[in-house]
Amino acid sequence: MTRYFAVACAAVAACAINAHAGTTIDDAALANEADGRNWATYGRTYSEQRYSPLAAIDADNVDELGLAWYMDLPNDRSLNGTPLVVDGVIYFEGSYNFVYAVDARSGKTLWTYDPKVIEAAGERMRVMWDVSRGLAYWNGKVYVATVDGRLIALDAASGERVWETMTVDPRKALFITGAPKVFRGKVFIGNGGTEWGPTRGYATAYDAETGEQVWRFWAVPGNPADGFENEAMEMAAKTWTGEWWKYGGGGTIWHGITYDPEFNQVLLGTGNGSPWNQKIRSPEGGDNLFLCSIVALDADTGEYKWHYQTVPGETWDYNSNMDIVLADLKYGEQTIKALLHAPKNGFFYVINRANGELLSAEKIGKATWASHVDLKSGRPVENAGVRYEDGEELVWPSAVGTHSWHAMSYNPDTGLVYVPVVEMPGFYTDKGMKLEEWKSPYFGFDPGIDTLRGDVPADAGTGALRAWDPLQAKVVWEHPLPGIWNPGTLTTHGNLVFQGRADGRFVAYRATDGEVLWSVELGHGISAPPVTYEVDGKQYISLLVGWGGTGASMVGSIAAQHGWAYKAQMRRLYTFTLDGAVPIPPQTNPPIFPKPLAAPDFLVDASLLDEGSWLYKESCSMCHGGGAVSGGYAPDLRASPIVLSEAAFKEVVVNGAKRVNGMPDFNDFNDHQLAVLRHYIRHQAGEPQNLGAGGH
Repeated sequence: MTRYFAVACAAVAACAINAHAGTTIDDAALANEADGRNWATYGRTYSEQRYSPLAAIDADNVDELGLAWYMDLPNDRSLNGTPLVVDGVIYFEGSYNFVYAVDARSGKTLWTYDPKVIEAAGERMRVMWDVSRGLAYWNGKVYVATVDGRLIALDAASGERVWETMTVDPRKALFITGAPKVFRGKVFIGNGGTEWGPTRGYATAYDAETGEQVWRFWAVPGNPADGFENEAMEMAAKTWTGEWWKYGGGGTIWHGITYDPEFNQVLLGTGNGSPWNQKIRSPEGGDNLFLCSIVALDADTGEYKWHYQTVPGETWDYNSNMDIVLADLKYGEQTIKALLHAPKNGFFYVINRANGELLSAEKIGKATWASHVDLKSGRPVENAGVRYEDGEELVWPSAVGTHSWHAMSYNPDTGLVYVPVVEMPGFYTDKGMKLEEWKSPYFGFDPGIDTLRGDVPADAGTGALRAWDPLQAKVVWEHPLPGIWNPGTLTTHGNLVFQGRADGRFVAYRATDGEVLWSVELGHGISAPPVTYEVDGKQYISLLVGWGGTGASMVGSIAAQHGWAYKAQMRRLYTFTLDGAVPIPPQTNPPIFPKPLAAPDFLVDASLLDEGSWLYKESCSMCHGGGAVSGGYAPDLRASPIVLSEAAFKEVVVNGAKRVNGMPDFNDFNDHQLAVLRHYIRHQAGEPQNLGAGGH
């Protein structure tokens, strides 16, 4: 099956879907924790628990799990998303938001939709990946938020477009990688782009039937001279200093959106500062509301209700865009309507979602930026020197975070949260930078610190799956994981936790104690979380396999250690069930480790390297990897013959010869800039590389 599979007749596909239709996906369905037949939103239900009540597959029989069917996806690369399943139809996104509707029984394609992102993106190609974390479903419509900034409603039966609206200013370096959320007849989406230009974060509610804007919430205040949109922005402005609005401020809401029906509120996890370095954007300090916060809004009006800030005055990219999970927790005789949140900063938070009161905040991983969080004030107690006041500091965690966007799951049977974590420090430095002269980039990566000009070695960090007790605030069990970029989890009433891994293995654990009960080797790095559902009385588990995301694109050898080189392995959708008997298909290639080309005739000019490293960081690192070491998202330029040819390099970089493959054109680059890039890349080709034991 290919991406460009042509549906002979949309009516035939519509009939195939409608033959199994019957469930209306609305507020009642999305709030129903007891019905496990469908997986109709990112976290299965409004609670975002990623817990299924299904138990036909359980801890006693999971070792009998087998492959029911699989679907090759030869034209896709990064598969990060959560598939949706409604009435026996799987809806999911491939690269560049290409949408598939597939029969969950057989894997037969019912329809496809191509939003033609590359054609629509313009200069935004410079700042966007090919990834998405998922779709939304509501009242017979599928909603796709494209990476170039559009929100599109599709008819779920036929795949035909119902409406489309642009959610961002196309002249700005904004993009969407998150899944839209739907509630009370509104579809809600934010965006990313903090590091690529002067960005002021916001998220918007649109009418689910028409696409008309209903309300918008800005995460940080704008220029006070222009007035404030509401009292919340006026309040927030008092926590900023300098002329922050010139840099946008940040706070983008690119993930971490949860609807709480019990309080009719939307809970937003907000992003980091624009730029990261607070010395630039707010030079006299301040909390910089609402950066790195959970903000509660009235779901009907978008009016501010309360907030809790995890990192006041952040300066490390410790955003709070991570998932927000709703749970009823029993403290003695009292049951609290709580939210569970593990942002990048290394702490696990339990918050009373009725009013934002902090109930607990303990470290789930190594975090040296703060000693603890004071429960009385709710504020972190920072350690001395961590704001790189003297120009540099090694701080735990890194900007990757202790927990990134990979979804955690909560099992109300065990009372545990299953969190993929990263243990890795970050070296924060602005030494040698003229901060007073710093300007926001134009469609280029520049967070206001010196980063990604060198490789990140394979042994720079480790990963783990941790089962966390939110009441006792402690780890109950854990397993080491390969590398750092491991995907989200699924937990079930069958006393199971499922998770893919960066090394290509799909694993089932017993939820209570973490014992490994089943695993299968799929031959390629996994970035997406699994889902489970029921069709015709049978429970299935589906998983997208396709290495991708920032941890595969930006961090060099720590991602490259797995051998998932650019387009080397087949991407697939796998579906498992208890009586599955289909053999696991062989991979197209084993792990591959690109070897830098020898080029004795290319004499590197050392005088060009510093300038080349900064330009590479700004324009190339987000796809081709820090230090010019590709983690598999894009070609490894050290092994590319194109770099050796001045004419070929210009044809690709300036004239857009590879744009159809996702390589943007930098038509404003001059010959000198092309030269410094080539010399930097060739210098990196001669540098020693640490790929770890798996890469030798």
